[in-house]
Amino acid sequence: MKKIRVGVAGYGTIGQRLADGVALQEDMELVGIADLAPTLSLQALRENDMIGANGVEYKLYLVEGADPAAFAAMDIPVAGTFEDLCRSVDIMLDSSPAGVGAKNKAIYERLGVKAIFQGGEKNDVADVFFHGYANYEQGLGQDYLKLTSCNTTGLIRSVDCLDRAFGIEKVAITIIRRVADPGDYHRGLTNALQMEKAPTHQALDLMTIMPHISATGILVHTPVTHGHIITVVATGRNGRKITREEALAAFSAHPRIRVVTVDAGFKGNASFFKYARDLGNRRGDMYEIGLWADSVVESGNDIMYAINVPQESVTIPETMDAVRAALRMQPTREEGTAATNRYLKIGRFKNAQ
Repeated sequence: MKKIRVGVAGYGTIGQRLADGVALQEDMELVGIADLAPTLSLQALRENDMIGANGVEYKLYLVEGADPAAFAAMDIPVAGTFEDLCRSVDIMLDSSPAGVGAKNKAIYERLGVKAIFQGGEKNDVADVFFHGYANYEQGLGQDYLKLTSCNTTGLIRSVDCLDRAFGIEKVAITIIRRVADPGDYHRGLTNALQMEKAPTHQALDLMTIMPHISATGILVHTPVTHGHIITVVATGRNGRKITREEALAAFSAHPRIRVVTVDAGFKGNASFFKYARDLGNRRGDMYEIGLWADSVVESGNDIMYAINVPQESVTIPETMDAVRAALRMQPTREEGTAATNRYLKIGRFKNAQ
């Protein structure tokens, strides 16, 4: 089997996990990663002899402006330049800081290489604003795809799940958003909640991906780091009432949704992070969103529920879906998402219950 050759630009919070995700795909080959400075992430990788997930060697390439001497001083091996990496791949996964990906696109276009951008870039960087479950087929054969943000990715998973099962007319969301990733200091120390103007971009992005649904939402920043919590009120199409039992059955069948209860110990966002670590998941990551069965309630014809979004890892499966769509590895969402789920072992816990 010929493997799709993949490179990763930016080895930060998302880039590390993208590299891991590619290394776990049996039909993909991680050619290398690219970065600017010898960060702690790269220092840790060097201490592990440049070996990442699945025993794969992560070869490092330097972007323009990087100082080779800084890497040499820390004994971090360098395989070549960013353009060397781009010339060696079928597709690049760009997780560079916001705005840098758009600049990198000029390189991708000049070298004729496809690319997938993360949620921090503006939508116009890509041909398609992409989600593996909601609009997989729109990404087929496209040169440039852009992923939704972590919150939007998890939100769309749950809304798409209900929409395909019952038909959804509109949703109203409230996002309780973590303020920074673990280890980030740039936002400082805080003891406050911060409001954003409504509607939040996640609601607008959902409507871009799923234009048949009306969405609005409010977002509150919270001084925590492990995960977002989103509450959703969903209205069925044409007055269709969705019962609690129907919603739970649909959620429970979805591979990328983990239905949990408070009584089982899932008291909040930190519970998921601890559980992922106890499972032995690399970096304490969880690819599934968590959904509290206790939160699923009926309000007239509407259905309300709450989800937990592990912001560092939730977009990784959808990015693997994007590779599959852009390279036409699988022609349908069912086949593409199933392949990603199989290699990332997503949903395996459902078979163990």
